[in-house]
Formats: sequence, structure tokens, C-alpha cells
Amino acid sequence: MADLDRIDQSIIRELQKNSRITVTELASRVGLSKTPCQVRMRRLEEHGFITGYTALVNQTKLGLSHIAFAQVTLNDTSSGALTAFNKAVQNVSAVEQCHMIAGNFDYLLKVRTRNMQEYRQVLGEEISALPHVLQTSTFVVMENVKDAGL
Repeated sequence: MADLDRIDQSIIRELQKNSRITVTELASRVGLSKTPCQVRMRRLEEHGFITGYTALVNQTKLGLSHIAFAQVTLNDTSSGALTAFNKAVQNVSAVEQCHMIAGNFDYLLKVRTRNMQEYRQVLGEEISALPHVLQTSTFVVMENVKDAGL
């Protein structure tokens, strides 16, 4: 199932644009009838290509307009230390994304808060307290130029 055909790829693209599309409309857009489209969707879900459906939320309207990227360097990069960090970062609600990086630092976190004051609190009390954190460096977003929302 690693190789998706053109129709499977089209189904995924259409659902990424609008996961609330009706199966009838989706089938029409990808050139299938309703039942074969449903079968393909189910297969894509069962094989893990589609892992869920979600709503994109306007974070600014929710008062969460401050975005910062935090570089995190650990004092230990053994398997146990990485596992401890990975587990603990899951509990920091302001961390929207966490990526392990190959480079001069170990992790890049996307952190969303209401303002700089709240970010400083999250950084000082939560991120810096994560297991094995040696140092952090912050980059504040001035403008979101592109966000695919995926």
C-alpha cells in the first residue's frame, strides 16, 4: 500500500483541503462513484494514510497570537534522555509542535501563547524544567507568511 495511485492521492488532497466534504462531492471530484470512494477512504484510514479529521482553528481569535520557536539543547542525548524529554514535552500545552533536529541543537519547539509575558513564563517554568535541558534560544515570529494548516 506504500504506492498510492492517482485517485488515492486525489482523495487525500481533497480531504486536506476540506475534511467536511461529503463523500458524494469527494467522489465527484476524484472521478468515482460514492461506494468505491468510501471503500478507498476506509482503506486509506485502515492503512494509516489518513489518521484523523480535524478542524483548523483561528488561534488569534482565541487570544493565542504570540508564536515563538525555541531551540532546545540537551545536556545528554542518550536514548534514555531523549525518551524522557519526548515524554515530558507532551505535557506542555503551549508547545504546539516539537521536532528532533540534526544540527547544532537537539529540538525545535513551536510555542503558542497569548503574549511575550506568558511565553517567558512557559519558557522559564515549563520548557527549561524539562528533563536534560541545558539551554534554549528563542526566535519570535513577527509575521506568519505561510501556514498550510496541515
